[in-house]
Amino acid sequence: MSAVAIPTDGDDPGGGGAEPRTGWRRLVRHLYFWVLVGVVAGAVVGLVAPGAGEALGPLGDLFINAIKMIITPIVFLTVVLGIASATNLRMVGRVGLKALVYFEVVSTFALAIGLVVANVVRPGVGMGVHPADLDASKAQEYTSAPHGFGSFLTSLVPDNVVGAFASGDILPVLVFSVLFGIALVILGERGGPVTELLERFQQVFFGILRIIMYAAPIGAFGATAFTTGKYGAHTLGHLGALMACFYVTCAVFVFVVLGVVTRVCGVSLLRLLRYFREELLVVVATVSTETVLPQTMRKLERLGCGKSVVGITIPAGYSFNLDGAAIYLSLASLFIAQATGVHLSLGAQLGLVLILVLTSKGGAGVAGAALAVLAATLSSLGTVPVAGIVLILGVDRFMNEARALTNIVGNVVATIVVSRWENDFDAGRARAELAGRGAGAEPEPALSSPGSPRAGA
Repeated sequence: MSAVAIPTDGDDPGGGGAEPRTGWRRLVRHLYFWVLVGVVAGAVVGLVAPGAGEALGPLGDLFINAIKMIITPIVFLTVVLGIASATNLRMVGRVGLKALVYFEVVSTFALAIGLVVANVVRPGVGMGVHPADLDASKAQEYTSAPHGFGSFLTSLVPDNVVGAFASGDILPVLVFSVLFGIALVILGERGGPVTELLERFQQVFFGILRIIMYAAPIGAFGATAFTTGKYGAHTLGHLGALMACFYVTCAVFVFVVLGVVTRVCGVSLLRLLRYFREELLVVVATVSTETVLPQTMRKLERLGCGKSVVGITIPAGYSFNLDGAAIYLSLASLFIAQATGVHLSLGAQLGLVLILVLTSKGGAGVAGAALAVLAATLSSLGTVPVAGIVLILGVDRFMNEARALTNIVGNVVATIVVSRWENDFDAGRARAELAGRGAGAEPEPALSSPGSPRAGA
């Protein structure tokens, strides 16, 4: 089926005789513009007509489900092809080890930042909540969920490959993908036909993704309308200090810590954020980093990161490098302790960090997963009442945006760091790409035909 592609910046559909576009005409051809329109429109509907806004929630759920429908096969194909493109298994192991070292250092640093801010600002002091007054039944959904280091280890290897794909859990699919990719490397030339077939499948799935992304503004509209309509602006009042602490801490982490890291790598953080602005807006609207995983990986490759490094680092980062979640977990843990009058000594806080180093791994990039991790952490700590998580249930949804944004930015930066560490990063290409179109050389998925020559290329 033929379709007319809407050209993006730099495209000349008329072969040189095209009329120059005005700034407005160029703006409306960008996906991020329409996602932003959807967010604003959803917020207006939710505030003006809360009932109608809450009823629009299925639009956001539908878009997220559409992304989840193809996320596991895309992760599988990308990781397998990334490993298959490696020259040898030693390279795969080296990239994986470097990624894990970086993940551990930066995520531990994020945990420490959360503790420092909580101790300085002390947002929960003065609430005077007695643990006996807490409604533990509201926290049962999260406390009953099996989540801990043992559960994390057992979830690594799926007992059924098909079931792992069907459940949508990225971590077991990632493990199977790594094994599949390693097998292709071992086979060498004999695995060539399989690799070529998988490359064709990858093009098909990225074509499907481009079709789905047409609905991104609608999904953003529905998700924002639901959130605003259900919770409203008034719900932010009594826990505003906690939210302010979290948002400011995430901003400091991104612009100071990650800003220094990107500068060392020879990349401008501000230009990097602009380059990924469409993905960041979709994350804000859907509160899920999974919705932009494929696009993020493709853009990182165009940015000059090695294909093998991208294929290993980004999917692994979704479980091992959740910087926003790390800040949230340490800050929320101390907030609950302060609110319930539990004093944690320096030694106890260091013990909390050690527990969080383990429990924070394996948390999904989907809204709500951090609450289960928080419940598991408080259960392991033993001194802070687990039922205290009901204190933040009302505003957790509003902190998800900053958490998800910090997670995705952290993984983008991690990939650049590992690529540079591996001497597989083209800094000149990255600077040219960031200083050029800003949205990448490939047309934006929601504004060009999936049948265009560059679609999914």
